[in-house]
Amino acid sequence: MAAVKNFLAVERAVRTAEPFGLLEAARAALKEHYDALSVDLLLADYALTVLQPVTDLPHTAEPLPVHDSPAGRAFDSQDPYRHAVSGGGAVDVFLPVTVRGDRLGILVVRVPERRCTREEVEELSALAEILGREIVVADRDTDVYLQARRASRLTLAAEMQWQLLPGRSSTRTEYAIGAQLEPAYAIHGDNFDWAVTDDTLTLTITNGMGEGIGAALLTNLAVNALRNARRAGLGIADQAALADQALYAQHRGEEYVSTLLLSFELGTGRVEVVDAGSPQLWRQRDRTVDHVPFEAQLPLGMFEETDYVAQEFDVRPGDRLLFVSDGVYAALSETGEEYGERMLARAIQAASLLPASAVPRAILRELAAHLNAVADDDALVVCLDWFGRKSEA
Repeated sequence: MAAVKNFLAVERAVRTAEPFGLLEAARAALKEHYDALSVDLLLADYALTVLQPVTDLPHTAEPLPVHDSPAGRAFDSQDPYRHAVSGGGAVDVFLPVTVRGDRLGILVVRVPERRCTREEVEELSALAEILGREIVVADRDTDVYLQARRASRLTLAAEMQWQLLPGRSSTRTEYAIGAQLEPAYAIHGDNFDWAVTDDTLTLTITNGMGEGIGAALLTNLAVNALRNARRAGLGIADQAALADQALYAQHRGEEYVSTLLLSFELGTGRVEVVDAGSPQLWRQRDRTVDHVPFEAQLPLGMFEETDYVAQEFDVRPGDRLLFVSDGVYAALSETGEEYGERMLARAIQAASLLPASAVPRAILRELAAHLNAVADDDALVVCLDWFGRKSEA
């Protein structure tokens, strides 16, 4: 009974805290009800390379690497990790702060050894998830957590693009999605979007032409036009047609957006696709990696009143789908060598054992190694692992 009261007291403290004061509320409540010696919140930066401490003023504390740190271990595995404090008597518990599969960061709670039982770590894990949900809501009213994520300053175009995204990962019974954009702090035209109902998952991959703010504005118009049509209950062919009209009306064919639209039936694995440009789909089935081609249709906004036709294919439980922009498969090294199908297929194979949330970052690291630098053109990778819906007995 006391354990339940402790849990509920911390939950209440976090839920009733001011948007900018979530960490302080959690810290005070965890010290009172779980004898915590210290409490810190680390948020993953935009490039997913470091975990940034949330402090009174951003960047006043040293970030921790995602790879090769206890916090990074918990972030990658998405499991709580215990690390004994030198000198004995206390344990640092690293707890994933994750909302519906979207990895936000790590809550670090230092507790006496006697409070590091399996039951209490499970309670702390649940509280870390509650904190994550409150952070997502708080982002509507405060910049504290968005500022803390920044290892450096975002360009204005990148600011616009990151605010347009639904998240970087998502998990449901039927699928898991992970996505990443590079260069994270200077992205301009590439984008991804998803929305789910009880029956369908709609996924779009977009690539607005141009650079800087112009490309970001173009992509913003395209994504919001697609969302507007989707929220009106239209299928993906009509979504593409209405977004095409909106873009053409604004730019008269001088600027356009390459887009891949997909609608998944969660119960059957049947997929409708509209291929309107350069984003590509790759499929890993068992040990085989293949490029999945579709009938190419015109990019959105190129001509007036273009008709779009949806094609179909099926996914099976165990399939991994990779969506990549031309900034990945067409990237050129310093010697002029294109990344190409062979290297991309090899990178996909190398990431086979990783969860969907970690795959895009792994492939983009392989790309950076090929280029001998971080990509200066937009590079987008979205990974979707398909589990399917189990039939009811």
